[in-house]
Amino acid sequence: MKQFYTVLFLVLASVTYAQNIVLKDATTKKVISGVAIFNESKSKSEVSNLNGVINLDEFNSDELLIVKHISYQEMLLYKTQFTNNEFYLKSNLQDLDEIVLSASKFSQTKKEISKTIATVDAKLVGFTNPQTSADALQKTGKVFIQKSQLGGGSPIIRGFSTNRLLLTVDGVRMNNAIFRSGNLQNVISIDPFSIKNTEVTLGAGAVIYGSDAIGGVMSFNTKKPKLSYQDSLIINSSSTIRYASANQEQTVNANVNLGFKKWGFLSHFTYTSFNDLRMGKNGPDDYLRPEFVVTSGNRDVVVKNKTPKVQRETGYNQINFMQKALFSPNNNLDVKLGLFYTKTGDVPRYDRLTRYKNNQLRSAEWFYGPQQWLMAHLSADYKNSNNWLYNSAKVNLAFQKFNESRVDRDFQDIIRNTRQEFVNAYNVSLDFEKIFSSKINLFYGVDYVFNQVKSEAYQENINTSARESIVTRYPNGSTWQSAAAYFNLKYKPTKTVVLQSGMRYSNVLSKANFDANNQFLSLPFNSSKTNNNAFTGALGVAWTPNKMINWRLNLSSAFRAPNIDDIGKVFDSEPGSVVIPNDNLKPEYAYGLELGLGLNFENIVELDLATYYTFLDDALIRRETTLNGQSQILYDGELSSVQSIQNASEAKIYGFEIGAKVNLTSQLYSKSQLNIVGGKEISNSIESPSRHISPQFGNSHLVWDNKKIKVDGFVQFNGSLSNNQLANSEQSKTHIYALDTNGNPFAPSWYTLNLTSQYKLNTNTTITASLENITDQRYRTYSSGITAPGRNLIVSLSYKL
Repeated sequence: MKQFYTVLFLVLASVTYAQNIVLKDATTKKVISGVAIFNESKSKSEVSNLNGVINLDEFNSDELLIVKHISYQEMLLYKTQFTNNEFYLKSNLQDLDEIVLSASKFSQTKKEISKTIATVDAKLVGFTNPQTSADALQKTGKVFIQKSQLGGGSPIIRGFSTNRLLLTVDGVRMNNAIFRSGNLQNVISIDPFSIKNTEVTLGAGAVIYGSDAIGGVMSFNTKKPKLSYQDSLIINSSSTIRYASANQEQTVNANVNLGFKKWGFLSHFTYTSFNDLRMGKNGPDDYLRPEFVVTSGNRDVVVKNKTPKVQRETGYNQINFMQKALFSPNNNLDVKLGLFYTKTGDVPRYDRLTRYKNNQLRSAEWFYGPQQWLMAHLSADYKNSNNWLYNSAKVNLAFQKFNESRVDRDFQDIIRNTRQEFVNAYNVSLDFEKIFSSKINLFYGVDYVFNQVKSEAYQENINTSARESIVTRYPNGSTWQSAAAYFNLKYKPTKTVVLQSGMRYSNVLSKANFDANNQFLSLPFNSSKTNNNAFTGALGVAWTPNKMINWRLNLSSAFRAPNIDDIGKVFDSEPGSVVIPNDNLKPEYAYGLELGLGLNFENIVELDLATYYTFLDDALIRRETTLNGQSQILYDGELSSVQSIQNASEAKIYGFEIGAKVNLTSQLYSKSQLNIVGGKEISNSIESPSRHISPQFGNSHLVWDNKKIKVDGFVQFNGSLSNNQLANSEQSKTHIYALDTNGNPFAPSWYTLNLTSQYKLNTNTTITASLENITDQRYRTYSSGITAPGRNLIVSLSYKL
């Protein structure tokens, strides 16, 4: 009888221990299918079924298990911790902004970082429907976007823009040797549909990223393949179609994921076509397009625009392709290969097409040729807890190819000028994290960048097709390279205080040969070589004395080394001016201070405040100069004043930001953001407004979200800048600004009312509809050459399989 009870006890024990666990969402309490649970070696794995049920009998009681799902936070648990019949997972979308990568290239809790970081995730992109990645950045409420044409978008962060901001894609710097101080549109090469999340670091990031990261870092992290974690293949796909009325946008996006146990493949494709953009009806008449040039049979004719609110010559098209492969042989190693390709059609430079000369349109043609970006990126992430040198390591190898061109022809001129640029960029980086204790983490690494620039130029007779060489935009065959090493130490003396300090050493070399251009310019030098060294550092503290308060203090230095654009560029900066090379340049340095405060009142009211000050020394700016004693030269057939990039200035930039969120109910909340920026540029003891100081701007939202239906009513607004508040270089641009009562250019204030809604028909189908600029305002963002969309209906349909 005793043996019987023993056997019965063992049987009952085995039945009791037979673990069928139901996995559920911690918020919605709905079951979750497709959750993978596996051991560290991945020799055992199980996946929850359609009812959320998963059986754990295969695992030993002392095994450490990994719980993984693309939409939920990854967990490490022992089997014995699954004590109940139900187990709840927390969505990673809820707290996505709490974990950031860009501050050190490794995961950190946002509250431990002393810098201000704004985030945009795939969920927000899907809801707000940005047409480009520049528009996606604008959705943060903390990035100002300037546009010279529809196919553009130049970010401005805290008074800095263009080559003083750094772009990265999956950790690879996108900035190259010809990133210019004028407005850039390279960010539109990044497909917003491919973005997993974007982290915008406001303020200097030079310790981790090196040159150019003076005003901020925009880190785009793209989606990666999903694995099966079981022997059978999983196939996921999704597609989106979108239409926008203001520019007749037609967009198609499709992607397919193939997931095996250790291999994953993701294919991603987007095609977008834009027609000419229609502006609003309520605003300055100065922005209207009354006439445009039509060329027929090599003859230019000015034609009256029957619909002056339609900005003729703005439409373009673009394709984006991404292919990724992931190999994950065990839980410690991920090897990824990414291929990216983007190409636009011809992009009309709208602001140049609206310039007048002698009361007549100046240009018959002015457009960017196809902008192409290709990147091949191989990376490996490795974790080894027993290695004395590091606990985590990241290796990045990347090759990028950039193709750009500019084509222009004056009205009734038979000569068309074409300038083409090609950049090959090679990137290698090694980054490591070493955890010495629960209090001390060390991040360190090295990187190397090499850029080679090819530049060609010719003029063509449109009647005879005869060609001849002209001065190129850049010295052909020039090179730019950077080698650097850095460290960043994180120290947590207490649970409430986190200190981070770091330093970086960079060596930047450039070479340029001007022999080819000297037949046109007769420069006093034939070649240029620069060798610049830079030390930068940062010190920050984050203090969270309780759940309500989070203080942030950050001191930083940053630099920008002269690139080929600064040293060797030749171009017409504005009508009647030409920029020539300067071989006597040194880096510009920025020194910054930021104080931030986060307040959380019982998760009902949340406030985020920050104030900052940046001093820019030896600033590289465009200034008047002479060439062989002459202050004017003939360039492209026009007598032009001579200018060059010089270390001729310093600047003081300061500002204040405040964000607020109020959770009114469990489904209704409001959020607002206000940014105020100021600053002066000082040259020869004369102060003037800095060029990239935007007017105050912000937004305010009221959002209702019950998971199936989401509605967002919001207002966007900009303050005004009077003529004397504009930078000197902006005060004469009558073709892009409205005119005040004295006939002087200025930037008027504006606001828009907007409504966005999203409805989930079922688990697979989502409809999103937006009505932007409901009151049909006619406005331009500061320094922009194109007027923003008028009333705009945007509709998209997404389907997941």
